[in-house]
Amino acid sequence: MRPLRAILPCLACAAALLVLGGCGTSRPTAYKPQRPAIVYSPLTDEQAHDIAIHALGLVGTPYRYGGNTPEGGFDCSGLIGYVYQSSAGVAPPRTVAQLAGFGQRVDADQLRTGDLVVFGTHHAGIYVGEGRFVHAPSSGGTVRMDALQARHWARLNPTFRRP
Repeated sequence: MRPLRAILPCLACAAALLVLGGCGTSRPTAYKPQRPAIVYSPLTDEQAHDIAIHALGLVGTPYRYGGNTPEGGFDCSGLIGYVYQSSAGVAPPRTVAQLAGFGQRVDADQLRTGDLVVFGTHHAGIYVGEGRFVHAPSSGGTVRMDALQARHWARLNPTFRRP
């Protein structure tokens, strides 16, 4: 019988070959990009359309910090809450920081009317179609419609949410 010292190097080599034997022997698999998941909404198409139409109807309403009615004025999240509640019976969160996590994230190529347009945790609006959104900009302004591709808004890198 051989001494253990003579067998150990052979055992170590055999173990290494067993471990390394699986490396690189399998056939490479082709990369298959995954399609983005389609995001569904509990809102019907009609409700989403009503949300967009209602938001458009509020263009010109004065801005008011903390405002959430047409009579008293709107801030951006107050506008969203008012429109969603009165058009679809949905009560979204009150702050933009909370809206940033509300519903499901939507890719830009899946946007539909009624989706939320969120700029970080500081500003938000309602997508109304054709690359445009309605929002209540800062003090001194009124509720208005802007293009997402306008230089100012595009550089803020918006995200999109669907309740």
